[in-house]
Amino acid sequence: MGAPVTISLDAMGGDRGPEVVVPGAADALVRNPDLRFLLIGDENLIRPLLEPYKKLKERSEIIHTDVVVTMDQKPSVALRKGRWHSSMWLALQMVKDGRADAAVSAGNTGGLMAMAKFCLRTLEQVDRPAIAAIWPTIDSECIVLDVGANVGADARQLIEFSVMGAAMARAVFNLEQPSIGLLNIGVEEIKGLDHIKEAGQALRETPLSFRYHGFVEGDDIGRGAVDVVVTDGFTGNIALKTAEGTAKQIAGYLRAAMGRSLLARMGAVLAQGAFGALRDKMDPRQLNGGIFLGLNGIVVKSHGGTDATGFASAIDLASDMASSDVVRRLADDVARFQAELQLEGAA
Repeated sequence: MGAPVTISLDAMGGDRGPEVVVPGAADALVRNPDLRFLLIGDENLIRPLLEPYKKLKERSEIIHTDVVVTMDQKPSVALRKGRWHSSMWLALQMVKDGRADAAVSAGNTGGLMAMAKFCLRTLEQVDRPAIAAIWPTIDSECIVLDVGANVGADARQLIEFSVMGAAMARAVFNLEQPSIGLLNIGVEEIKGLDHIKEAGQALRETPLSFRYHGFVEGDDIGRGAVDVVVTDGFTGNIALKTAEGTAKQIAGYLRAAMGRSLLARMGAVLAQGAFGALRDKMDPRQLNGGIFLGLNGIVVKSHGGTDATGFASAIDLASDMASSDVVRRLADDVARFQAELQLEGAA
């Protein structure tokens, strides 16, 4: 067993702040009893919420601040007003100082990314960090990045995302050679924008520590065609929100159909086990949280509107990332790939 993992939590982030963060931490602690927490925010709000959770209280430390980054602040404003003193900044600072192994926040995404880049800095040879999400597939799970950090990405950045996604897949899925696919409007090499085709050509021609599958389409994500799907943050975020909305839509259809008649309700009772498994599989909260890849530290962004169950999932992801030493492994992979590119260019 490894050393206990300490997670710093931006207790004031998200739509409901500590009302979600504290019970979410308690939920995560049930599954991971060795976790420790640094709860950062307004002590007057956090401490009363801790009282019902004896074990969480014993394994938590409150770090007080009443400075909060609001959900509607622009990244530049959040960085200017929240630097050094806000709950978001201090959660990141705990990682930088070595007091925490990972930080989790449900706060302003743009503000969190700006602060994380300023506080933790990017890894050497990484141009831009990306947000990676774990995506449910028919048989298992895959990783999709970027899902919101960068509106656009050129060929070099798509290649970097591929290397970082592969490193995460090795750490999380324990795969020696994960498969990588570039999200495109078709699988044919002649289709797509120039920078996507350029990235695909480079990935095909360079010796790699992962398997480049080629182009994949939107329906290949849920089908599990590859272990890692790479795209820019604009496209990835739309795909993510569309999938979440579709899951809720299908769940609504099922509820309506099962309550339509007495016979349907009886059938629902008989099949409640199967419907429960389907509900869990389709529940976005079960895989809530995106990790900022490419930083000198682990930062997980939770959805701002999630509940305690969803926030606990984000904590689980942060714990898994810290336990698998993903930052060091990612840095090694990026350095190795850059060396391979240089050798290929010299040849």
